[in-house]
Amino acid sequence: MSGEYIHERPDWPKLRWDDTKLSSLLADVRYRQGRLLGRMEGLGFQLRSEANLTTLTTEVVKTSVIEGEQLDAEAVRSAIARKLGLDVGATSHASRDVEGIVEMMLDATQKYAQRLTAERLFDWHSALFPAGRSGIRRIKVGAWRTLESGPMQVVSGPLSRERVHLEAQSAVGIEAEMSVFLDWFEAATGSDPVIRAGVAHFWFVTIHPFEDGNGRIARAIAGMALARAEGIAERFYSASAQIEAERKQYYLQLERSQRGGVDITSWLEWFLSCLGRALARAETDLANVLRKAKVWERINEAPANERQRKVINRLLDGFEGKLTTSKYARIVKSSEDTALRDIKNLIDRGVIVRNEGGGRSVSYRLVEPCNGLTTKATDIRS
Repeated sequence: MSGEYIHERPDWPKLRWDDTKLSSLLADVRYRQGRLLGRMEGLGFQLRSEANLTTLTTEVVKTSVIEGEQLDAEAVRSAIARKLGLDVGATSHASRDVEGIVEMMLDATQKYAQRLTAERLFDWHSALFPAGRSGIRRIKVGAWRTLESGPMQVVSGPLSRERVHLEAQSAVGIEAEMSVFLDWFEAATGSDPVIRAGVAHFWFVTIHPFEDGNGRIARAIAGMALARAEGIAERFYSASAQIEAERKQYYLQLERSQRGGVDITSWLEWFLSCLGRALARAETDLANVLRKAKVWERINEAPANERQRKVINRLLDGFEGKLTTSKYARIVKSSEDTALRDIKNLIDRGVIVRNEGGGRSVSYRLVEPCNGLTTKATDIRS
């Protein structure tokens, strides 16, 4: 394998790939996309909105996890719901950092048809770093990196055992490099938009035009290309969730392709395979959305109060343990008398049932639809 980086080659950035090697993988992704979108078209607005909200939440959380940052999923969900105008009874407060990455992701997916420009990327970068800092380090925000920022590397692993996967080119000439990239991204070419998503991801990461946030922006650009491929603003599968699940391979594939020639077929083979697995994973996620919808359809015949909705959502999200009156009261911050009245109301309506036995500690479980019959329990951990 060549010792030079791909951006040091005289034929950079004339990337190429073998369409014949990618054809079967691309066909599988396109088939899965069509099947998933076909299923979603048969659902009502409420179900589609819930699926979209769940997917966007996962996408934002997981693209940050890849970079070693753990966001509060409930705060992310609340921020997205608020910006989409959805009433999900969300009360979690989102920090400026969460609001910023949510704004970037929504701009990329909801406005996928709008032209990608340097100014738009600067806005995304400013949203990612609203305080002008990456951790405790002050960085140049909303502008290409400069020589003062020093050499840029993509690394993974703990501080004492970091592995360098690529070293980006000098800051000299970045403006010209990005101009070429953006012209290519908006050009009408014969490449399938799904292929373009993989190429754009790789190309942007290789240039590494910002001091920080390049991975998250690269995945947002890929997400925009995928939205263009499907022609819809709603997202029903998360590529970042699958990339995070395969993080070691993700970095390994980036590293290998950085050290090869300008033929990036191997990177695109991995990217398409990963995307196929993300789509397969979405089938399970969709089943969970439908399960929740069936429960709420039955509950909403006589709407639950805010306390009851909060507990029901906790049960639906798969917490383990036993739901008791005292735990109910702690979750909703009420008295045990109020909790007991809420529980009795839910029992009378057939939403929850009392577990058998239990001795002194009476517990309850959620009644869920299951092939038209009754149910399993999904409980709450203390």
